[in-house]
Amino acid sequence: MKMDEIIDLALAEDLGGGDITTNALIPPAWLGRGSFLVKSPGILAGIGVAARVFRRVDRDTKLKVLISDGSKVKPGEIVGIVTGRYASILKAERVALNFLQRLSGVATETAKYAEAVKGLPVKILDTRKTTPGMRLMEKYAVRIGGGTNHRLNLSDGILIKDNHVSALRSKGLNLKEIITRSRKKNEAGYKVEIEVTTVVDAVKAVEAGADIIMLDNMSLTEMRRAVKAVKGKALIEASGGVTLDYIRAVAGTGVDFISIGAITHSAKALDISLEVKLI
Repeated sequence: MKMDEIIDLALAEDLGGGDITTNALIPPAWLGRGSFLVKSPGILAGIGVAARVFRRVDRDTKLKVLISDGSKVKPGEIVGIVTGRYASILKAERVALNFLQRLSGVATETAKYAEAVKGLPVKILDTRKTTPGMRLMEKYAVRIGGGTNHRLNLSDGILIKDNHVSALRSKGLNLKEIITRSRKKNEAGYKVEIEVTTVVDAVKAVEAGADIIMLDNMSLTEMRRAVKAVKGKALIEASGGVTLDYIRAVAGTGVDFISIGAITHSAKALDISLEVKLI
């Protein structure tokens, strides 16, 4: 889904049949200026999306960006100024803020995890645990916060999860046969990643030709053993229950990637307001 399509859905949801309050009270000729004011510290993301929201409502509305995406912001800073018809600004305000606050929250949360592993050769990955309809934007915010995108969607790579494995094992297939089957259907030549829960299965998966091994909910001791057994033969991803307090220890085991669902599904929106005045 393209960005403008996502924005149009959000505007349709918010405006419904029209802003009856603004239409009743604000003459179309009135002009206004709005300032995006930061109220909590974090990483800015989505100021360009906010600008597109205003243009989708009224093409004559303009947003001047004062602070760009990826910048650290603090309370009291103004990140952008929007000018145009006062009524148009009011109609776009909530949707523009929802995107800006949400994406800045994702970038801010991602940056915390990236900072926690700074200096170690590991990448922070996102997951598909995103807000329905907003994956494209939230994965952008992850990159702004210093993270790396995993699959955009199910057609973007082969990842053999536990439910795939259990179904195929119930039919008598072993890990080697499962990986071989995935390669036969892999016309695009994607790397094959497989989720394992034991060191033994990690070794078997590498021997079967997997390119990436996902260590699911393993202890630090098990991770170290798996890294020692697998390192150099395949890339290694740690996944499952990794918290901010715990992540540096996980990174220290020698894994290549750590996937964190919380950077999208549990990110707190950054507090930003829009102060609007007549001009």
